[in-house]
Amino acid sequence: MGIKLVCQNKKAAHQYSIEERYEAGISLRGDEVKSLRAGRANINDSYVRITGGEAFLINAHISPYEKADGFGEKEPRRARKLLLHKTEIKRLAGKTEQKGYTLIPLRLYFKDGRAKVEIALARGKKLHDRREALKKKTVDKEMERALKMRIRRG
Repeated sequence: MGIKLVCQNKKAAHQYSIEERYEAGISLRGDEVKSLRAGRANINDSYVRITGGEAFLINAHISPYEKADGFGEKEPRRARKLLLHKTEIKRLAGKTEQKGYTLIPLRLYFKDGRAKVEIALARGKKLHDRREALKKKTVDKEMERALKMRIRRG
């Protein structure tokens, strides 16, 4: 079956320097799974919080499924439990207590029919770091462009 991408956080690489990546299952209701399969989700402003030995995805928006019969609450930004091993949760809890580290979701996808979220242990970039990264990206693009032009001419 492979991987079917639902949504991804494109701003994460710009705003954070990513240290480690983890894959976690996500506990969802049936209508939320249907909505994800339709691609109606957004994780741009979301984060992961660890409380009471459990990890939760906070502020992720999964739109209510239109064809659902109205059973249950329709809270698109509710906290959703992440399925991780206890040792991983303890390790991540210890890391996030260090100054500057946070847990952010990078992408939401289906892997072999199961909803998964890729989370990252990340450290926020300062403004000057972001500017430096943008400058480097621009220089790399210009170098690539110049190299292509040189190859075409010669």
